[in-house]
Amino acid sequence: MAKKASEEYKAVHFDVCYCSPLIRAVETARIVLHNRNIPIIQDERLREMSFGDYEGVENAFQNSDCPMHIIYQEPAKYIKSIGGAETFAQLFARTGAFLEEIIAPQLQEGKDILIVGHGAMNASVICQIKGLPIEEFWSAGLEQCKLLKL
Repeated sequence: MAKKASEEYKAVHFDVCYCSPLIRAVETARIVLHNRNIPIIQDERLREMSFGDYEGVENAFQNSDCPMHIIYQEPAKYIKSIGGAETFAQLFARTGAFLEEIIAPQLQEGKDILIVGHGAMNASVICQIKGLPIEEFWSAGLEQCKLLKL
């Protein structure tokens, strides 16, 4: 998918790319920007939402017996951490700080910025930029290896 995106978006101008330090995001950024002289800067604030003890649990979205089910089905009710998982407030705080400290000043300079990340992290950025309520968190997502101009 990243190779296809590289071809599909080769004419799209970027001044800089910020990405999660997780291996899959860094690799995706490198593939998408292959043979382009665009700096790729890793930022810890772009890592995926932590699901704590439930990291990697399959079908948590569909399994109503899993305590993490609430994150997917009723995000507005997920206020207190479950099993050491990050809350939406924590996720929004770190991605919001990234947007305010890194992205906003560069946008004012007219820079074109690519952000490469993960599902929940991307949704948090989109929600904040578009002013969407937490109830719409998962609908704010983004297809893998697709661009969304914000």
